[in-house]
Amino acid sequence: MSRAEKSGIAKDMQDKMMSKYNPALEAEARRWMQAVTGETITGTLADHLHDGSYLCRLLNCIKPGSIAKINSSKLAFKQMENIDQFLRAAKSYGVPVHDLFQTVDLYEASDGAGNIVQVIDTIHALGRAAQKNGYTKHKLGVKLADSHHRDFSEETLRAGQNVIGLQAGFNKGASQAGMKAPGTSRHM
Repeated sequence: MSRAEKSGIAKDMQDKMMSKYNPALEAEARRWMQAVTGETITGTLADHLHDGSYLCRLLNCIKPGSIAKINSSKLAFKQMENIDQFLRAAKSYGVPVHDLFQTVDLYEASDGAGNIVQVIDTIHALGRAAQKNGYTKHKLGVKLADSHHRDFSEETLRAGQNVIGLQAGFNKGASQAGMKAPGTSRHM
């Protein structure tokens, strides 16, 4: 199905989204997904991922049993259900919510109306989460940092309130004495 050419603010928004597209990031994500699943991605990434089934299989390879039933139907709502299942499973696996694309971003990407950039970002976020969760067969990106919780005593916290940092304005005795506003003459 082809869509009418976008114009005005819709075109500006689409252009802004596509200006963030990086073919190297797509190629890296494509290589990683193929290595994890053992399946070749044919055609464009948007077309191959369109029905969501490949993403479901990808997550099942990383964490078996994440998605129980993958729909093979060509009906739009079944394909969008696959995408939604992937997103819910990715969230529960540890992909941060702000890194997840929306169903429409992928479903309409093959028509040029979606946001393939956000889909690629989500795949990279899944790669980071996979490393954090112990998946080491294939790596994509850097491992997410682990939190390092610190417990400070009340005494240490009170002592920290008395420290004046450089951002508070103290700069070792320097002052603005002798400075003049631009455009004013020096009075003697």
